[in-house]
Amino acid sequence: MAGRAGKIVCGERELAIPAMLERAHRAARGLESAGVVRDDAIAVLLRNDFAFFEAAYAANRLGIHLVPINWHFAGPEVAYILEDSAAKALIVHADLYEPIRAHVPTAVRVLVVETPPEVARAYSIAPERCGVRAGDVAWSDWLARFEPLPPEAVASPGSMIYTSGTTGRPKGVRRQAPTPEQATGMGRMVDLVMDFSHENIVALLTAPMYHATPNGFFRRAIDTNATIVVEPRFDAQRYLELIDRHRVTHAYAVATMFVRLLRLPADVRKRYDVSSLQVVVHGAAPTAPDVKRKMIDWFGPVLLEHYGSTELGAVVYCDSHDWSSHPGTVGKPLPHVELKVFDAQRNELPVGVAGEIFARFKLYPDFVYQNDPAKRAAMEFKGLWTAGDIGYLDADGFLYLSDRKNDMVISGGVNIYPKEIETELYGLPGVFDCAVFGIPDEEFGEALAAVIQPTAGARLDEVQVRDYLRDRVAKYKLPKVIEFRDSLPREDSGKLFKRKLRDEYWKATGRQI
Repeated sequence: MAGRAGKIVCGERELAIPAMLERAHRAARGLESAGVVRDDAIAVLLRNDFAFFEAAYAANRLGIHLVPINWHFAGPEVAYILEDSAAKALIVHADLYEPIRAHVPTAVRVLVVETPPEVARAYSIAPERCGVRAGDVAWSDWLARFEPLPPEAVASPGSMIYTSGTTGRPKGVRRQAPTPEQATGMGRMVDLVMDFSHENIVALLTAPMYHATPNGFFRRAIDTNATIVVEPRFDAQRYLELIDRHRVTHAYAVATMFVRLLRLPADVRKRYDVSSLQVVVHGAAPTAPDVKRKMIDWFGPVLLEHYGSTELGAVVYCDSHDWSSHPGTVGKPLPHVELKVFDAQRNELPVGVAGEIFARFKLYPDFVYQNDPAKRAAMEFKGLWTAGDIGYLDADGFLYLSDRKNDMVISGGVNIYPKEIETELYGLPGVFDCAVFGIPDEEFGEALAAVIQPTAGARLDEVQVRDYLRDRVAKYKLPKVIEFRDSLPREDSGKLFKRKLRDEYWKATGRQI
């Protein structure tokens, strides 16, 4: 694309896109020399940093799968993904490696990236934890050993994102490399959903790149030779400061970010010029209509919303004008998308009646769940796929979300599956029965609550439960509310009436999601 030369900005550091690609092609040569071949996988456990881009484009050059791992995960969770994906290598920040070192399979080649200054500042990481330990292989030193592979257009399968299901165990969404027709169709879909058709794009990304949409956002920004400003974490005032300083044209956000931006004092909000914004991409979780209306009033009609999933890709979208005439919608089906709403018996439902949403973008490559074909088959009906969401279409063809079929909780745009936390709780001595579910949270949209029935005579408290879980699940999966009850509402068959517990928290909010 015409315009200025693209670069990546991380804190005070800058890296030109050609220089990043040269390092990526050095990494590709190194991985190839280590026996990594097409359709293999490598994993990254990195915060937002240059090395994430370098690993991603090394994977592209070799036609292999990049497996981004949520860096909040505990050691056993990381080990599961490394083993399930059969990753040949792990690229990891130095401070993240120490807590999971003992859990990395011995067959996995580990390359350690020095934790950069802006990440250390953002997460208050002590300097001694940021360096590469003696005996470990440093990413930059390792790259310097290899000449770059010559640039070559290789059909790439992209990232294999791990997303949980009703079983609570993450499953890798594995695709084959797209055909030329599919690649063209996917590019057009991204251009609609994210609108990278402008020149001289400056893109701002403050969300973790291990998630599907931020992953797609940064790839499209790089591929269109944009300048991409990358932050290790979201801070509302700094978000505005960066938009003003860099004259940002494209930004990514989720509903929680909008809430935090709107909470800033009026004088702080007025301090920053956001008139450069042309596109603000958002999705991942529903945005409350009042919040979105205020954001459009502030930023202008630049918000582009989409709905989809890691499996489906984006299947509907709407611009600010469509949303304003259909408040609450998540959009209308994209070209080449078939979308239907079915009841429990798989009968198609009429306009205005809520049911399970099934869709398919016909030019999107099919997928399998890594090592779990049965789960893949269970989500398909008549060639369409479901993410388990409940919603309805209006007379104009716009989709509205109303609930979720399974118990998945979306907190701050992050999917959390209560079954996983429940499974861990059952391992705590003194827990007889338990239920974990989503409750309303003003900032994050949803938070977790855990209701526990102790074994007769057992004494449990909130501190004990949280300390137990803290060693077993990521911090963001810890319940915000923990209650103890004499019994949980189960029917004779053993089925838990989780809705009865959940409704106690939601009935006063006027919403169910």
